[in-house]
Amino acid sequence: MVSCCGLIFLEFCSSAILSKQGLARNDIKEVYPTSRILCFSRAYLVAMLFPKLSLLFGLLTPFPCATYSQALNEAHIEGIHGTLHHRNYFYVGGEYVAQGNSTIAHGQIYVEHLTPEKVIHAEPIVMIHGHGMTGSNFLNTPDGRLGWADYFLSEGFELFIIDQPARARSAWQINVDGVQSAYDTFTVESRFTAPQRFNLWPKASLHTQWPGPGIAGDPIFDNFYASTVPSLDSDEESSLKMKTAGSKLLDRIGRPVILLTHSQGGQYGWILADSRPALIRTVIAIEPIGPPFINAVFPPLTPARSFGVTEIPMTYSPPISSPSDLRREVVFNNTNTGTTCFRQASPARKLVNLQGIPMVVVTSESSYHAEYDGCTVEYLKQAGVDVEHLRLAEDRGIKGNGHMMFMEMNELEIAKNVVRRWIRESVGE
Repeated sequence: MVSCCGLIFLEFCSSAILSKQGLARNDIKEVYPTSRILCFSRAYLVAMLFPKLSLLFGLLTPFPCATYSQALNEAHIEGIHGTLHHRNYFYVGGEYVAQGNSTIAHGQIYVEHLTPEKVIHAEPIVMIHGHGMTGSNFLNTPDGRLGWADYFLSEGFELFIIDQPARARSAWQINVDGVQSAYDTFTVESRFTAPQRFNLWPKASLHTQWPGPGIAGDPIFDNFYASTVPSLDSDEESSLKMKTAGSKLLDRIGRPVILLTHSQGGQYGWILADSRPALIRTVIAIEPIGPPFINAVFPPLTPARSFGVTEIPMTYSPPISSPSDLRREVVFNNTNTGTTCFRQASPARKLVNLQGIPMVVVTSESSYHAEYDGCTVEYLKQAGVDVEHLRLAEDRGIKGNGHMMFMEMNELEIAKNVVRRWIRESVGE
């Protein structure tokens, strides 16, 4: 009798609490059966009012019920109220090659197409992830919050989110595409999620925005690390495939797009703007791969990006026939950070297809990119590109972020006050 009376009272109160939290009972029913709703409501109420009794309460109820923490984790309140949209996916690019007595396809890319209920802006956003990652980077954060994709859907943008060629849902054919490798936990911890623990570059200690300690064994880290995937070892091969498939994607969309790139995907922004300049309205490069001509910060500091900011040829004026035609000179060499900054020797050749397209490079306060993104920006400017450098801390007062800024605790502040603001100011959308 006590249990039944208690259940009636708790059901009444839990409905009131759910209402106060902005949740209707039908919101929960969309994803959970009635028994789970009752369980969640009771557990939520008891945990709110009597935290120490939550376990006891679970034992007294006559219905099967998960623990309070399990109920909240399963309900995952933040995910319930995402922006209403239509989801589709397709593949674009790729070609058939012989294998034995038949053929296989390679080079195609997976594209997730998300369309909000009401499209407000003419230009869709194409999102290109970085090395070791997939398009899932933009969907949710590792601690379960809604990501940049939902924010831009809520702003009325149509989205195309890709998986790079030969990776994740874009098929990898080892005999054609080449060797892959994956990040280990040390690399992810020291570069992305907990650089302040390792201090491998001067500003690493300023990192504060990752949700949780950022080390293996922490559930949030483990969730993020589980999402990482092997990538092709050859950036040149990846670039060639991305140019082909990405150009076909732009052709299929058929109207100018906003290109949002991250890290390794940054050079694909320059490549696709060179390949399809009429179909690029603006490029937003979140800490693009760099600096020009050489790797930095992490040994070995080997030559890279022999065409300046890319691994494959770009359209320069006057034209070049080989990378050696790009005469270069050192701007500075910082042995303490392992960073050498190059520019072209005068007179500088121009990246003519990139001219007239507004571009921005966004750099966080504590990332290793803070050591050299300025070199990338100055190289592009010297080549005649209309590019701006936005540093989160110095230019927007946004502190503590690292390389994976779109997953960190203040990711929506960056999406709104940096990326969205840039789109509004540069293209008027």
